[in-house]
This record gives sequence, structure tokens and C-alpha cells, in this order.
Amino acid sequence: MAILVTGGAGYIGSHTVAELLARGEEVVVIDNLQSGHKKSLLGGKLYEGDLRDKELLTKVFSENPIDAVIHFAANSLVGESMQKPVKYYDNNVYGTLCLLEAMEQAGVRRIVFSSTAATYGEPEKVPILETDRTEPTNVYGETKLTMERMMKWFDQVLGIKYVSLRYFNAAGAHESGKIGEDHRPESHLIPLILQTALGQRKEIAVFGGDYPTPDGTCIRDYIHVSDLADAHYLAVQYLRNGSDSNIFNLGNGQGFSVQEVIAKVKAVTGVDFPVAVHPRRAGDPAVLVASSEKAQSVLGWKPGRSQLDHIIQSAWDWHRANPQGYDTK
Repeated sequence: MAILVTGGAGYIGSHTVAELLARGEEVVVIDNLQSGHKKSLLGGKLYEGDLRDKELLTKVFSENPIDAVIHFAANSLVGESMQKPVKYYDNNVYGTLCLLEAMEQAGVRRIVFSSTAATYGEPEKVPILETDRTEPTNVYGETKLTMERMMKWFDQVLGIKYVSLRYFNAAGAHESGKIGEDHRPESHLIPLILQTALGQRKEIAVFGGDYPTPDGTCIRDYIHVSDLADAHYLAVQYLRNGSDSNIFNLGNGQGFSVQEVIAKVKAVTGVDFPVAVHPRRAGDPAVLVASSEKAQSVLGWKPGRSQLDHIIQSAWDWHRANPQGYDTK
């Protein structure tokens, strides 16, 4: 049997494909390469196209013995989502509807969904539990929550079982050094800082220095991308074993402020660089830190690579070897 990975040429998707291949799984990928890279795929069968192309979905499910889906394909820029809500509802929500419809028609009844901590919005308490209130503060988070709610009803009405993985800040690079993080444009903090350390940016921009945190900058929970990949495999196995639909947080359980991450990057790289503080961005909560106790107890997941030093070192090794991302070689 095969696992279909939508958005499998993206950052987290490609690391999950690598994990699945390492575990002997047959992997099929759909990616429109809007933000993904063919060079990030270490194997598997690629269909280049969009989830909203229903004929393509029918072809993929008819040509491959798919028994489970891991769904990454989505637009994911918080700032852009607040400027282009139509784009986010069309691609994220409608794209997911097309995927679920194709799964139902093909008789595929298992899906692992790449959700986000943005579904919680501004948390009432820290660390965040899966049972906490979900009130997104941006369009991106709202579309992901809408996708979760769709899956709940597809489960209740059609029996499509799902696991939603709400994760926090993915970071780092594969231990092989073959794949890493390359977004165009880049929006994630750690690669932006590393690009500054490489001299590709004149300064690192910090958005908001007046949050109610010890140093005034946002606090986030960073998790190594390969630890996330492990969790996706375990979630597929959980569903294959006949377990019921569920939602899990994936995080480190420890938060670091933007200024702390910048200081750690300077220590790891040995490079000093300018830091500029700008006004807050719309929709950014002050603190997002997860409790992953449920994932650890139910899925048997344990993050083993998510110390901040290790995350930054692995990312730095990849960026230094690939200063232009996947266009380097």
C-alpha cells in the first residue's frame, strides 16, 4: 500500500517523505511546486499539479494503491493571509474539500492533516492543550480550523478517520544534509536570521518589541522538522491500527523569544549582525508554547532533535552548504 503526501515537495512535506521512505513505505506525492522544490524529494512518485484539479486527483487515486493520505498542501503565510483571504480560502479550504471528495470516491478512509498552533489564536494559558479554546487571530489559522471542522464531519458522516497535528514552529534540516528549508519568499525566523548571518540580508527584522514578555519579543515553541516527520508516520500507523479520529499538539514544550533565538544563532554561527525592531504585525500572538503530552502518551512520539542548539546547527549546516537554497547546484 502507498501513502499519498500532498505538498510533499515543501519543507515539512519533503522531510516527511524522506522519513516514510526510510521506513520502507511506498510514497506518492502531489505538489503544484508553487512553493515546493523537486530537488527536495529524495524519492517517491511525483504528480505535478493542484488539489483543485479533480481529474488529477481521480488519476492519482486510480493509479496507486493508496491507503492513507498526509495532507500538507496549503498556503501558510500569516501576513499574506490577512491581505489575500480569498486566496487562502480557495486553496486551503476548497483544495481540502476536493481532496476529501476524491478520498471518499476512492474509498480511502485515513488522513493525517498538517494543522497549526494558529488555530488557537491568543492562548488563554501556556502550555496550550488540545482542549483549549480555538479562536484564530488570522485568516491562515481560520482556514486551518475550518479544514479540521470539515474533517470532523467527513468522519461522522462518511467514516473518513483523521488525525490533526497542530504544530508550532518547524525548524532545522535533515541529518543527511540533503534537504532543508527554502521558502520563496522566506518568512520563518531561523532561516531569515541565518541568511543575515550569511550576509544575504543587511539586518534581521524583529516585528514587535513591546509584547508582554520578558524581553518584549514574541515567544515561540520550536520543533525540529524531522521530529515532526516522525509524528506524521506515527499518526498514519495510529489510523492504520483502527484508532479513532484525534487531534494532537506537536511542540517542544519550551518557548524561546525572538531575541533569544537571535542570540543563539550568533553563538552557533560566530557571526554578529544588525537587528532592527519594527512595529508588530497583525495577528501575531505574544506567546505560543505547546503541551505535547497527549502525542507522547497516545502516539508514542518523543521529539529527540529539538534542542535549540541542534535545530540551529542543523539549519546552519544546510544553509551554509546551500546559500541559494535548492538553486545552489
